[in-house]
Amino acid sequence: MRNVVVGVVVAVAAFGLGRVTAQDVEPSCRMCPATHIPAAEVARYGELGRQRSLVDQQVRSVDIGRSQVQIAMAYRGALDEPRPRSVASHDLVTEVYVVLSGSGTNRTGPDLVDPQRRPPDNRAVQFLNGPGNNSTDIRNPQTHELQAGDVFIIPAGTGHQFTKIDDHISYLMVRIDPDKVVPPMDQTASEAYLAERTR
Repeated sequence: MRNVVVGVVVAVAAFGLGRVTAQDVEPSCRMCPATHIPAAEVARYGELGRQRSLVDQQVRSVDIGRSQVQIAMAYRGALDEPRPRSVASHDLVTEVYVVLSGSGTNRTGPDLVDPQRRPPDNRAVQFLNGPGNNSTDIRNPQTHELQAGDVFIIPAGTGHQFTKIDDHISYLMVRIDPDKVVPPMDQTASEAYLAERTR
C-alpha cells in the first residue's frame, strides 16, 4: 500500500512539475500590441445608438493570435413582446454582454425551433458575428433578467432572444471569434464609421 501511495505522489509531482517547467510554451499571440479603446469613443457609440436606434455597432475587431476578439456596443429600446423570428444564434462566435444601463428579459437555449440561415450578405454575418440562424422559438429555454452591472455569456450555437425591455437596455459586447470569421476593424476604421454617421 505504501508503495502505491508513494508511486501516486511521485506521478502527480512529476506531472505537475512538467506542466510548471515546460520550456516549449510560446505566447499564442507573439509580439502582438495591446488595444486601448478610450471611454470617450465608447460613449460616442452609445450616444449614436440612442439617437439613431442602432442596435449593434462594432467598435473593434482585433486579431489576438489563435483567435480574434471584437468589442461592440448595443442599444435596444423598449420592447413589449418579441418580434417574429427574433431568436438569434451564431455558429462560431461567443458573445459576452456587459450591461451598462437599463434592463430586459432574455431567453436562451440550444434547441431552436425552425431555424433559418442568415444569408451570406447579411450585415451581421459579414461584419458582426458571422454565420448563424434566426429561429421562431427555443424549446425548454432559460429566462434571464438582465440589469445594469450584469455580465451575460452566450456560447456559440446558443439561441438568444430579448422578450421584454422596460425602457431600454445598453450593453458592451465582447465577442470571441476563434475562427476569425469577422473582418478586422481598427481605430482608423472606427473613427471613419463614427464620422460618417455623425455628419
